[in-house]
Amino acid sequence: MTYRDDEELERDAEPWTPDAAAVDRAAFNADGLLPAVIQQWDTGEVLMLGWMDREAMRRTLTEGRVTFWSRSRQEYWRKGDTSGHAQYVRSAALDCDADTLLVQVEQVGVACHTGTRTCFDGDPLEVVTVGVGSAPAPDPRSGGAR
Repeated sequence: MTYRDDEELERDAEPWTPDAAAVDRAAFNADGLLPAVIQQWDTGEVLMLGWMDREAMRRTLTEGRVTFWSRSRQEYWRKGDTSGHAQYVRSAALDCDADTLLVQVEQVGVACHTGTRTCFDGDPLEVVTVGVGSAPAPDPRSGGAR
């Protein structure tokens, strides 16, 4: 068995290109936008929701940093360029309808512009919870979906 160092492996490796068809598969809304749920890759913590158009999605998949389309400023913004609170892409997936993107990231610093870890830290809502034993059984004819 011959040992090959990382530098040698990098020289021999095929250049990685993301799934170019992913942007074409995405179902953008009437405004040309797609919601992107941003999640901490190792804890599953939901950090924020942002919007991407085709170009922002392409940049996110190819540059390794999350890029959004700002609806208020009408411009691209890469998370962390001004705040230093960057999001480094670990993985991405379209949902079953291809109308929402999940981006798993390594978050550096806080995710929310208000200074909290997530955009969902500031306004917890009261909800009624139901235990698993009291939930109705799924209809087997529907494949379990309701």
